[in-house]
Amino acid sequence: MTFDAVVGQGALTTTLKNAVKSGKLAHAFLFCGPRGVGKTTCARIFAKAINCMNPTADGEACNECESCQSFNEQRSFNIFELDAASNNTVEDIRKLMEQTQIPPQVGKYKVFIIDEVHMLSQSAFNAFLKTLEEPPSFDIFILATTEKHKILPTIISRCQIYDFDRMRVPDIINHLKMVAEKEGISYEEEALNVIAEKADGGMRDALSIFDQCASFCQNDLTYAKVIENLNVLDSDNYFRIIDLSLENKVSDIMVLLNDIIAEGFDGGRLINGLAAHVRNVLMARDEQTLPLIESSARIRERFREQAKRCPVTFLYDALKILNRCDINYRASSNKRLLVELTLIEVAQITQEEDSPGAGRRPARRIKSLFQKIMVNTQSQPARQVAASETGMRRDRAAAQHNPATAAAATTATSAAPAPAGTTDKPDTPKPAALKLSGITNTFANLRNKTQKVYVKEEEVVVTTTENNSFTQEDLEREWYAMCARMPQSMVGLSSRMKNISPSITSFPHIELVIDSQLLLDELVPIRGRIRATMAKALHNKDIQFTLRLAKAEETKKILSKRELFENLRKENPAIEKLRDLLDLELS
Repeated sequence: MTFDAVVGQGALTTTLKNAVKSGKLAHAFLFCGPRGVGKTTCARIFAKAINCMNPTADGEACNECESCQSFNEQRSFNIFELDAASNNTVEDIRKLMEQTQIPPQVGKYKVFIIDEVHMLSQSAFNAFLKTLEEPPSFDIFILATTEKHKILPTIISRCQIYDFDRMRVPDIINHLKMVAEKEGISYEEEALNVIAEKADGGMRDALSIFDQCASFCQNDLTYAKVIENLNVLDSDNYFRIIDLSLENKVSDIMVLLNDIIAEGFDGGRLINGLAAHVRNVLMARDEQTLPLIESSARIRERFREQAKRCPVTFLYDALKILNRCDINYRASSNKRLLVELTLIEVAQITQEEDSPGAGRRPARRIKSLFQKIMVNTQSQPARQVAASETGMRRDRAAAQHNPATAAAATTATSAAPAPAGTTDKPDTPKPAALKLSGITNTFANLRNKTQKVYVKEEEVVVTTTENNSFTQEDLEREWYAMCARMPQSMVGLSSRMKNISPSITSFPHIELVIDSQLLLDELVPIRGRIRATMAKALHNKDIQFTLRLAKAEETKKILSKRELFENLRKENPAIEKLRDLLDLELS
């Protein structure tokens, strides 16, 4: 009935009352905000106050004059309401616009309230725009919407915009107390707090839930009956989970989780509620952030008591773990297992690494999806290699004192026969494993550039026996797939290999044109592995790879994103026109 009855919108109602007192009214108002916060209510009270013949000193309607009485009895001819959700066509707007040309019979203004104005069609908006641009002096439009972004900018620019806020939980609780006292309903403050949190900032939803709970509880609102009626998880469960986590009692938490799920509660709701609970505990650690907890005084005190027992690092880590579970919950195929693992991680945050018990805290390590290639070497050849390297170091040390002795030692070493069991037969197939290449160079030789390092190409056996044909498209597809599957240790090489375009010269011979000598030196040792992988992927055992360095005229400059865009804009002017229309910038 009055602006004072509107809850939680003090700044807006004060502005509207001052506009009524001063008589300086715009011809169009836009009330926007979430559902159930008083937009339509304020529009009706404002429309009544505008036409009131004897407004009060603070801008309220008197509720006694003929205009107020006719509005309260719903027989006023000066105030029109249109629900745009069901009347959104051009004909509906035109009928309403016809009424704008008729002056009011009683009062000063004709007020047109259009609720859910964003539901109007495009043609209806266009028909309404002309009247909104040049309205008669006695017409005032009040538009209400929950989705301001769907309204045409030309409409918004001609309105005074009032943004309504979500209702705060304390405001909803105070209003429900007033309603309960007037209706003679007994209540517990914790029960009203549950209703206010369930309403999610909407007073209309809060009143609907309140009415539902009053019927279920037979005018005796208790906390137990309200959570039973609304199917809300008791906050005591969250307090127990945190207390058990601080004590590292994983088994008790699993039993509690089973009881919660047995009562029909979803694991995702439990994780979301627990994350909100941990957030409130974190806010309760500081007196400055304590008012950010929207709950009753008794629950706020429980948060404060639990915050004294919780280390800050525990709360931070718990929030990270719960947030990760919330992100992965929808995509998980075994949701209960995900929730259980999450609660186990939370329970093990404060557990020491070396302490015994029901499992240690799991380390968050990301393991490679590729197994490392293991080289099985026998102990005897390994000792021989070590002995030869020791002899070589001894010879190099002697060479610094006597060059002649060094020359003789070198000749003797080259003429010495190979140890038994180390000779490679050229016709013997090698196993499909990585063969280590011995590099006998030293840092001194590298600095003096007296010896060049030669890396021997590894020999890998092709396992496939098929001989199928393939196209250039098949070759490029499998090439990029192979690069994407390369191990993490070769991520740099794989990214450079993606820039190489293999081509079929004479089937099944494939040529790789390399634009860098360094890249060529890296690819030569693993050419056997590349051939074996591509032979298996393309089902052809006869594939051969030829690697060569690109000529000067074959190298292409790798363009940046901006250079690619500039070339694209020159080729297609429409792209530049689109960029100007949308006011886009290249990031």
